[in-house]
Formats: sequence, C-alpha cells, structure tokens
Amino acid sequence: MDRAQIPKILKSPANWGRKYSLWAVYFCTGCGIIEIPPVVTSRWDAERFGVIPMATPRQGNLFLITGYVSLKTLGAIIRTYDQMLNPKYVVGFGSCPVNGGMYWDSYNTIKHLDQYVPVDGWISGCMPRPEAIFIAVTHLWTLIDKGLADGYKRYKDNYDFYCANQRRVLPHLPKFACGTGTETATAPATLRMPT
Repeated sequence: MDRAQIPKILKSPANWGRKYSLWAVYFCTGCGIIEIPPVVTSRWDAERFGVIPMATPRQGNLFLITGYVSLKTLGAIIRTYDQMLNPKYVVGFGSCPVNGGMYWDSYNTIKHLDQYVPVDGWISGCMPRPEAIFIAVTHLWTLIDKGLADGYKRYKDNYDFYCANQRRVLPHLPKFACGTGTETATAPATLRMPT
C-alpha cells in the first residue's frame, strides 16, 4: 500500500471497506454466464480484487445482470434487487441488458434496464471478456471513492418513477412489491441516468 493513500483511507474507512469487499450476486440468462466461471477461477482470480461470489442477495452488494432480460426475468431481477442491503451496486453485463442486444426487436425483451432498476455501470460487448469485468470493477471502485455509485439512493429518491415503469410492463406485480399502483412514469429532473 502506498503511504500517500493512508490519510485518504482514514478519512473514509467505510468507502474503503465497501470498495474492496464486493460480494457479487449473478443474474444470468442465456449466454451471459459463460464469462463468469473464468473470472472466479485461478487464472483471473476475482477474489484478489475483493469480488466474491455470493449465493443469496441478502449477503451480496454487487448485482451483475448478464444476458438478455425478458419480461418474465425482470420480475426476478426486481425482487433480487429489493432483497439486497444498501449500499448495493448494479452492473449491466453485455449488450443485452444495455439495449436488448441481438433481441432488440423482440416484444418480450427489456431494452433499457436502467428504467426499472438503477444501474451504476455497464460492460459492453457480446460477451465481454474477463478483462472487461476487471476494468468495470476498478471503475466501480473509482465511483465508490467519489460517491458517485449511488444507484440505491436514486432508487429510493425516485421510487415512484421506477415503480411506475415496473408496473407498466409487469402489471401483475403484487401491491406490496411496488407502492399503490398510482405512480406516474415521469422522470424527475433530478434523476441522473448513467451514461
């Protein structure tokens, strides 16, 4: 460790701890899972970056959504996201969560995941290589250091916006899952969407 970083660590030990202990929950559909096993095995060894796979969302704080997102799987993504504790970070992995990928013209594919849950980062590509995952993790470290990985705060502050979008495509959501059902889907002026 560089001695110049010690004052920065002592200034915000909570961010330092969050940054280096990302417990990942993977939501994989289609071909999205194919790059995850190499990342956690000995060649790439994600644990040296502090990324540890978790089996349950109640223990994880990094949500990697890989592969295409259909209407059916969006409900499971929302439930999983709601079960994670704050602070939580979401990374869209591959072209499909970003814009639908090769299923962009399907009636059943979600094209913009960030309209339903806040996304802190995107990894582009079809499928991204393990190096891209590590680049995304180091970028997420920077966002955590600067306080910009605030998707969980945006979700809380703009809950009506996200809830209305969720209800628009998933009208069968139970009442307790998303407000009262009277929310409107107008994006507030303060909603900062990731680029």
